[in-house]
Amino acid sequence: MFKIKTFNQISVKGLERFSRTHFEVGSDIAHPDAILLRSHLLLPQDLAPSVLAVARAGAGVNNVPIESCNARGIVVFNTPGANANTVKELVLAGLLLGSRGIKHGIDYVHSLADIHDQNELHKVLEANKKHFAGQELLGKTLGIVGLGAIGSLVADIALALGMKVVGFDPTLSIEAAWRLSSQVQKAENLHALLARCDYVSLHVPAIEATHNMINAEALAQAKTGMILLNFARETIVDANALVSALDSGKLRGYVCDFPDPLFFGRKDVIAMPHIGASTAEAEENCAMMAADQLMAYLQHGNIKNAVNFPDVSMARCEGKRIIFANENVSGVLGQVLSILADNKINVLDMMNKSRGNLAYNILDVEQLHNDQVIAAIANIPHVKLVRLIVD
Repeated sequence: MFKIKTFNQISVKGLERFSRTHFEVGSDIAHPDAILLRSHLLLPQDLAPSVLAVARAGAGVNNVPIESCNARGIVVFNTPGANANTVKELVLAGLLLGSRGIKHGIDYVHSLADIHDQNELHKVLEANKKHFAGQELLGKTLGIVGLGAIGSLVADIALALGMKVVGFDPTLSIEAAWRLSSQVQKAENLHALLARCDYVSLHVPAIEATHNMINAEALAQAKTGMILLNFARETIVDANALVSALDSGKLRGYVCDFPDPLFFGRKDVIAMPHIGASTAEAEENCAMMAADQLMAYLQHGNIKNAVNFPDVSMARCEGKRIIFANENVSGVLGQVLSILADNKINVLDMMNKSRGNLAYNILDVEQLHNDQVIAAIANIPHVKLVRLIVD
């Protein structure tokens, strides 16, 4: 039986995916085979020696110690696309809030609570509604930085609203490219996109390459009066540079899901309390996807949507399955195959893939008479993890 330790409140629909016959799930498990979490900050010391995998029910994994996991061959999963529709809808709300004086108009109405006569209220509103005028989205140009699961959906909804869409994504995958509408124009680089767009929406992960990618230099290239939307991660935008761009009039507004004390009291900033994925549907979808990925890995060794290992999936043959992770150096697989040959173990099927500095292997073997073979593989230099799956 596999043991799953949970942090945070995980959707019941996700937890129900684990069969009670093969899995024990709870928040107080001492020696878990895997960890399932949402936003909990996982520390290296939280990774018990028994942990084989960590699944984040969400897209971002900046709360997971990736390097520590890599050192031990622990697979780290996320759930890309599971909350894409939820975030897309909030980006649409952000576009509308940034374009029109909706929020400030509502705040103004609530400030008139002392007026009790309907006719007087009507006169005051008619006299002052001009202060909350905005502009239509129709015909305006939206720039999208990052064209993955969320960015492509935002592109579709913007096109449906009659906007022009320009995209930039230097790491666009083939799968994402197939999802993208042919109406999306391509920008050669970030600065070119910023220079031509009325609105720009950010949809890139929080990694070293994207830290403060929207900085003073980038904002200097922006079209004057541009509105910036950030429903990705706060570290993508240099808050000080942003405020300077707002003060100078270079930017007309900033709509984000990441409040900063620098934004308090500013009418040109609409900051939400990190609610991009806060819908029942998104939480359910993320939890179910994370649970399915953990089950596939623990029971069959298959990997999908890992952030540190390649996608590897192989149908089960009769017999037993050996999986192992190693540093991506030459000769390791050959040594493993030599051990199997020396022990007269026949390989029925196998798959080997690598990603960055890590490699992952699945071998289905005809028979395995003892644990000495697994121990021999574990002792090969550069092997980080080896596991035998018998069912």
